[in-house]
Amino acid sequence: MAGPLLETKLHVPRGRRGLVARPRLSERLSRGAESTLTLVSAPAGFGKTTLLAEWLAGAPAEGRSAAWLSLDRRDNDAALFWSYLVAALQAASPGVGAGALMLLQSSQTPIEAVLATLLNDLSASSDDVVLVLDDYHVIDARDVQDGMAFLLEHLPPQMHLVIASRADPTLPLSRLRGRGELVEIRAADLRFTPDEAAAYLNEVMGLVLTAQDVAALEGRTEGWIAALQLAALSMQGRADIAGFIAGFAGDDRYIIDYMVEEVLQRQPDNVRSFLLKTSILSRLSGPLCDAVTGQHGGKPMLEALDRGNLFLIQLDDRRQWYRYQHLFADVLRAHLLDEQPDRVHELHLRASDWYERNGERSEAIRHALAAEDFERAADLVELAIPAMRRSRQESTMRGWLEALPGEVVQVRPVLIVGYAGALLLGGELEGVEARLEDAERWLDTTTGTHVLPEASPAGMVVVDDEEFRGIPGTIELYRAALALARGDVPGTEGHARRALELSPEEDHLRRASASGLLGLAYWTSGDLDQAHRAYADCMAGLRRVGHVADTFGCAIALADIRRRQGRLGDAMHTYEQALQLASEQGGSVLRGTADMYVGISEIHRERNDLPTARQYLLRSQELGEHLGLLQNPYRWRVAMARVREAEGDLGAALDLLNEAERLYVSDFFPNVRPVPAWRARVWVEQGALGEAIGWVREQGLSATDDLSYLREFEHITLVRVLLAQPRAERAEGSIDEATQLLDRLLQAAEEGGRTGSVIEILVLQALAHQTRGEIPAALVSLERALTLSEPEGYVRVFADEGAPMAILLRAAARVAPGEQEGIARDDVRRLLAAVDKTEDSPPVSQGLPEDRQGLVEPLSKRELEVLRLLGTDLDGPDIARELVVSLNTVRTHTKNIYAKLGVNNRRAAVRRAEQLDLLSRTRDR
Repeated sequence: MAGPLLETKLHVPRGRRGLVARPRLSERLSRGAESTLTLVSAPAGFGKTTLLAEWLAGAPAEGRSAAWLSLDRRDNDAALFWSYLVAALQAASPGVGAGALMLLQSSQTPIEAVLATLLNDLSASSDDVVLVLDDYHVIDARDVQDGMAFLLEHLPPQMHLVIASRADPTLPLSRLRGRGELVEIRAADLRFTPDEAAAYLNEVMGLVLTAQDVAALEGRTEGWIAALQLAALSMQGRADIAGFIAGFAGDDRYIIDYMVEEVLQRQPDNVRSFLLKTSILSRLSGPLCDAVTGQHGGKPMLEALDRGNLFLIQLDDRRQWYRYQHLFADVLRAHLLDEQPDRVHELHLRASDWYERNGERSEAIRHALAAEDFERAADLVELAIPAMRRSRQESTMRGWLEALPGEVVQVRPVLIVGYAGALLLGGELEGVEARLEDAERWLDTTTGTHVLPEASPAGMVVVDDEEFRGIPGTIELYRAALALARGDVPGTEGHARRALELSPEEDHLRRASASGLLGLAYWTSGDLDQAHRAYADCMAGLRRVGHVADTFGCAIALADIRRRQGRLGDAMHTYEQALQLASEQGGSVLRGTADMYVGISEIHRERNDLPTARQYLLRSQELGEHLGLLQNPYRWRVAMARVREAEGDLGAALDLLNEAERLYVSDFFPNVRPVPAWRARVWVEQGALGEAIGWVREQGLSATDDLSYLREFEHITLVRVLLAQPRAERAEGSIDEATQLLDRLLQAAEEGGRTGSVIEILVLQALAHQTRGEIPAALVSLERALTLSEPEGYVRVFADEGAPMAILLRAAARVAPGEQEGIARDDVRRLLAAVDKTEDSPPVSQGLPEDRQGLVEPLSKRELEVLRLLGTDLDGPDIARELVVSLNTVRTHTKNIYAKLGVNNRRAAVRRAEQLDLLSRTRDR
């Protein structure tokens, strides 16, 4: 960050002496602590902060830990807001939030993941915590409000949230109210009752007022506490109290102006001067006040004001930091501007200088901007950019830059590039290139590099030499990201290469970023070897600069690439290495661990170790989505859907895929296996061809499309749909289309080194030949697939094809030695044992001889029963009811029957069965 967190924002304000006891409100707050949210909503001056501070003073006695956060406008930066909120909770419960703070340091972590980590910590904690967010009305950033809504929705029972605000926040209050999870305290509740007003005026403020005077004043103020306090201060020392009360009238603004004027006029000149000069400060300390006023004695002055109840709120237990009551500060500033407008500039500059010298650059920038010393502010912003980038405070940085006049920014190339980066990270692509071109105009175009600051063109301003020297590489880096966001793969590759050329060898972070973008470009285009090399370079660079958490994203990409290359063993090694590296760091589990377990699960599934695959998915789930990358929720559901599919529960698989599609969020990784294509495959397996064909039409797919890696998975899925279509619809056309498309897909995948795709394509080639009765050709394709897959332990790519693959594998096992020497008998038997079997299928080793039914693979008893009913007028649901099985089971049997008979529809199956005299055998039984 551009400065440390301000601890004074985390302190519960100290209770004031002689406050009026308000047990009715304290009891209400205590009862409300059993709900999710207590909202204390009222205009300024109704004692919200004082009430909550007094109530929390008794929280330890009630077994609660108190956490407090005083908010201000700067907290609309999401990263800053959540950093403060976590820090506040840690002050009350030290065991929570470490993982969340670590995630906040990563620019790729979604806020929901940070909050999920925090919520898990809170759920596991035994501490009962009350968190107060004071002055919440200053928060209007949409992303912060969305995060707060998420937090409220998942708040554990041992945590209670209290929001104090001048206006109702943009949160799901209606839903909470409907659930009985919201307690509300509003202005009508906070107003002083006549008894409370009397206690305050006479006992606290030392006045001697009659019951009639109190009633009159309470009636005039309607119990408004700030007005009563101002009136009490004004009445001190007056002789004509009754006359003062009689003349007390007007609306809120006039009351405040009148009362403050009364108070200020009664202060000694030195006190009045101190109040006005320090009114520009959001918080006050003795040394800071001395710097701003140009005098000594700031600390004793603050202590005296505190003793005099002059609208000062203590922010810590050491009496070092205070703030004025907001309403009082507003009026003081108005008087300062009215009386000494020429002094405001100087006062803000003094504050800016003090904050800079004390290492609080954000506050220094704020006061420089308030002073309209834009050159100074620009200098400070330029020096703050690296820290703001690291702490994900791009929105704050952007706000500063937009507050600076255009002519100031335009001569500062570091600021121009910083603004372009803030726009890019904010998703506003249109303005990025123009800013980059503006920055480039300050570079030495004759050499294609940059000029040194000391040799800069007239008018150019550079404060941070190191940032300036990195501008050429940063410009190309941002252009590469811009091109990637727009789908321009060649542009991404070109700019990323240029960024590498322009970044020195010791600039590990910038070079790692460029390598990562280059890897994405190669991956998207299907050049997986190059993609792997680029990602390996990215990972190495991140390690050198200590960004271990970010290396997980690279490791997941590297493993994904290896899996697509058919190198399951290498992929597993990548996962294991990354997990080992993380374990050596100590501390919390790193974000991305959940994704690692999903990837490991997918390898175990492919190797047909379904129990272990499920175990790793459950471990991933136990860690929680907050320890996964952006796409973990979607990836987990796809992986579990594939396990359920392998287990035969296609309905559950479809439900999971539907969830995955809903949760899919795009990131920079290419979406080479989209969820709708997975769903179409399950439809094919279910026999729901209408839905699968609808998907084909929706995607605009055809067998004659130009091929690309991004759509390779979809085109392979199209082949499955074509092979499943009934002969009655397409005759031989669909098989021809599928065969021709497979030939082209195979060539493209082999040229790209995508062995994972090659194996699946060869399996489908074998099945296509089998459908045509071309068994020798089918076995040739099968042999090639087995040769490629056996060293890596592939099983499910064969087993998922069910009965048709079993037929081919048995045929392969019966080939005489020497005829198919490339097929290992042991491997065939291992795969046969893994093929899904229907409930009545005979064991693989005990299959009926071929001549018993005239088939390579005989029909089971249950399949013969289904076949008989296919010859009737019963539809699928009727057949299911007749056999007392599920419709999915009937579809599975029907699919196996079609495969064994070599047909593609019901009518052809019945006709083929009659030719083989199979139906008469079922009747004989």
